[in-house]
Formats: sequence, structure tokens, C-alpha cells
Amino acid sequence: MQLEVLRMYKQCLRAAEKKPGFRDNVKHEFRKNAAIPKTEVLRLEHLMRQGWRKLQMMQDPFVDGMGRFQK
Repeated sequence: MQLEVLRMYKQCLRAAEKKPGFRDNVKHEFRKNAAIPKTEVLRLEHLMRQGWRKLQMMQDPFVDGMGRFQK
């Protein structure tokens, strides 16, 4: 699971290079969820599925912005 997360992180950073402002968003999302314990498998799997969908969105040539909710 950990290697899969790292692989997704690298792919997200590569996809974010082509679009302004995406890199900070990617780093923020991964850092925000870095403290999740490895024992919470269901939560990690959910975040992985969400991450793959966001990666596909970033790779779409017609997407030029990404929002982020702040608390």
C-alpha cells in the first residue's frame, strides 16, 4: 500500500507540473493525510480511489483549475 501511495504521489506531481497551482494542492493533500495510521485500511483505500480520480482529472487537457476547501 505504501509503495502505491508513493507511486501515485510521483504521478500527481508529474501531472501537476503542466498546470499552474496544482503542485501546491497536491503537496497539501498528501501532507494532510500523511498522519493516517496504516491500520485504517478502509480509509486509506477510499483516499487512494479519490486520488486516482483526481489524477485522471489533472491529466485531462481541458482541466485548468482545481479547488481546495479550507477549514
